[in-house]
Amino acid sequence: MCNPYVKELEEYKKNLAADYMPAVKAMAARLKERLPESVDFNDLVSIGYEELVKLSHRYDPKQNDNFWGYAQKRIYGSMLDFLRKLDTLSRGDRKLVKQIDKLIEEYVCKYNHEPTNEYLSEMLGVDIKKIKNARAANEIYSVMPIEDQLNYYENIEKKVEEEELITSIKKILKTLPEKEQLVIQLYYFEELSLKEIAEILDVTESRVSQIHKKVIKKIREELNG
Repeated sequence: MCNPYVKELEEYKKNLAADYMPAVKAMAARLKERLPESVDFNDLVSIGYEELVKLSHRYDPKQNDNFWGYAQKRIYGSMLDFLRKLDTLSRGDRKLVKQIDKLIEEYVCKYNHEPTNEYLSEMLGVDIKKIKNARAANEIYSVMPIEDQLNYYENIEKKVEEEELITSIKKILKTLPEKEQLVIQLYYFEELSLKEIAEILDVTESRVSQIHKKVIKKIREELNG
């Protein structure tokens, strides 16, 4: 004899994926706003849908009465995992990213806007395609959680647990000027794009990018002590 509750639960789970597909698509669109053109929006949606279906099958409303609350972080995490796999930079290329960042910072300080790829290519003596690839990879990684950002260049000498690292980051942030704290808060925790943050602070997008990189550098130096 078929248990009516079991049948009803199966039907409920079947409908969950369909009901939350628009939410997953909106999440992918939001993330895409912060990524370079090389990342395909449809790939993000596909990864999100796949995770959504898996989660809808595993979901138990008795354990958690809010499906989206249960699924949201996991779906977003699956998209970030996909982006991590796109990171194909070698150690030498990571050094190039740091050189590009330094040159951009100097240029923005002088001219208040970012230089072209052609300028970077000429100044660094590096093929423009390599410059584009390095900048795209850097943009992809910049949407990762801040603790991932700090480990990106593998130059944090003190190996600490993630929880301890986050606590240390928060302490360092409290010592920084309010505007710098706000950029990090809006970018990593509110997940706003650089353009949106620029509008809120009434500065250029380049200036926000500069502040963001400056703070990450400060935190990395503090952690290295």
